[in-house]
Amino acid sequence: MTTASRRWFGGRDESRRADAQAAKDAAAAAFYELDTAQRDLRISIETIAAADGSPAARQASEGFAALGQRIDQVSHVYIEAVDAHDLDRVDLEASVATQAREQLTRARDELVRAKGELDRFAQGLQPLLDKAETQLARVAPARERAKAALLAASDALDAVRAKGMRADDLAARLAALGPELTKLNQGAAQHGVQETVQRADRILRDAEGVRAEAVRLPERAAEIDRRLVSLRTRAQALRNRADRVDPVLSELRRRFSAACWQDLQHVPDQAIRDVALAEDRLKEASRARDEQRWADVGVLIDGVRASLEATDEAVSAAQDRLTRLEEVSRNPQAEVDRTRFAIRDAQRLAMAGRSVPDPRHARPLDEAVARMERALAGLEGRHPDYWHFLQEMEEVRVAVGRVVADMRGRRAAG
Repeated sequence: MTTASRRWFGGRDESRRADAQAAKDAAAAAFYELDTAQRDLRISIETIAAADGSPAARQASEGFAALGQRIDQVSHVYIEAVDAHDLDRVDLEASVATQAREQLTRARDELVRAKGELDRFAQGLQPLLDKAETQLARVAPARERAKAALLAASDALDAVRAKGMRADDLAARLAALGPELTKLNQGAAQHGVQETVQRADRILRDAEGVRAEAVRLPERAAEIDRRLVSLRTRAQALRNRADRVDPVLSELRRRFSAACWQDLQHVPDQAIRDVALAEDRLKEASRARDEQRWADVGVLIDGVRASLEATDEAVSAAQDRLTRLEEVSRNPQAEVDRTRFAIRDAQRLAMAGRSVPDPRHARPLDEAVARMERALAGLEGRHPDYWHFLQEMEEVRVAVGRVVADMRGRRAAG
């Protein structure tokens, strides 16, 4: 046995070796505690960053990065101290053991100080962390609600397909939510709390829309069938009514001047054309319904309904014209009395609380009286234009109504 080897059997040299090993163990424990604390704090920082985009959160991330550099430095010193000394060597000298103990003790002290800085930094983050965890608590329920809505939409779609309905547009809308679901599953750590919750809400809303439309689809199809039948019946009725416009026009031509009916000359032929076009559109709508192109069916039905309403008004206009002309030809004074009453009512309002009417109101009322008298005088002669007379009376009443509205508005304003 060598002298160097014999030095370690008992005595102070063996104690120095033990002290060095104890310092190494203490430094290792400090390193482990610091590494564990740093890992835990990194999770907290990531939690804050995922939930909070405020300046305070950004400062926290920057502060943690700066602490990381400090921890890297002290960890490097510790690792160098461990690597520099093999305390298990049989021929380890006492001076080397002492040097190792001193370096490892200094490394441990630096690790402990860094751990203290890390702990203080973590304490300062607690309010931000509490807020972030509260925000993150919204993510899981929102994600689960979105997934439940997607499942409900898928089930509803399967149910209507089982009834023979393709619902291709609804299936396409549901499939389009797939990429959004992928991002939702990636979570707040990648996309942030606010964006993730908003994405979950959008998926929920869109999926619920698909589900609701799928549930309503059978009823919608039945309603479309009823509307198609109703519009076909209405179109046929309008065709029959259009055939009766010619006798009405004949009566108008026989009894009244050309000015009373010439604007209606086109009505019968135009009505027939419009009804034929509407019937063609209804056939197109029926094909779209058979092919389950629901959006196209809706557009076509709305167009047919609007067209038939316009045709109905045109067809009704001839009979309405004849009725009104017959009434006014028998008693034009009734129309005059109606207009005169409106003018006198306006004149009384113009004089209320005044000795002299406001010219802004008196002038148009005087013009209304003159216009009414001219229209009445126009009925004299062999072929009076009763239609012009009726239009004049109506326009006079409208003009008087504007004057009354202006007077009341000015008085309300004080």
